[in-house]
Amino acid sequence: VQLVESGGGLVQSGGSLRLSCASSGFSIRSYDMSWYRQAPGKERELVAAITSLGGSTNYADSVKGRFTISRDNAKNMVYLQMNSLKPEETAVYYCNANRRIWAAEYDYWGQGTQVTVSS
Repeated sequence: VQLVESGGGLVQSGGSLRLSCASSGFSIRSYDMSWYRQAPGKERELVAAITSLGGSTNYADSVKGRFTISRDNAKNMVYLQMNSLKPEETAVYYCNANRRIWAAEYDYWGQGTQVTVSS
């Protein structure tokens, strides 16, 4: 069971990046998927989330209107399109898969991908 993020890198302020998250060893079809980020010295925070069927999305207030989360269940992929990036959004971005079945919870994390926004 593995999640692998890609697409991070160095971008100038105002630029765009598209992060991808690929799952292996399990199907994301039944999982709610999320992107989190953690900047140096700060706690990990939720950036965006999408329900298992993609019918509902949720965003941190700070990224609304600039970031878009999407998923392709057939390809076991989740994406985060990030536009108008700001230097303070420099962080490691993590993909998360979460599923609850009665009292059991299945929660998986990727290793993260570094996003650096230069001013």
